[in-house]
Amino acid sequence: MDSEPLQIPLDQLRHAFELALQHIEASAGSTVALAHDYFWSVPGDELYDVPNEPRTITIGQLSESWQHLEDLLADPDRAVGHHLVWLADVLRAIAQGTAQ
Repeated sequence: MDSEPLQIPLDQLRHAFELALQHIEASAGSTVALAHDYFWSVPGDELYDVPNEPRTITIGQLSESWQHLEDLLADPDRAVGHHLVWLADVLRAIAQGTAQ
């Protein structure tokens, strides 16, 4: 399974995100309600180790992930890479909630 890493142009990613967000906004409005708060989470070091079944499954909390993002909005200078993980938690919940 050794291959070249997938290259993602960030400008295209940003554009795809905007288009998807516009679609959700057009159908759901300016706010979305998330029906669930807790979710199953696989730690990052096991998430992409596909040949091996995850040994550890933890519980995440959407309200906690959202709080981290609100903290980022309040103080953008404190941005860290893990904010994308918290953003992904929230985006996945929105996507799954609006896809039904």
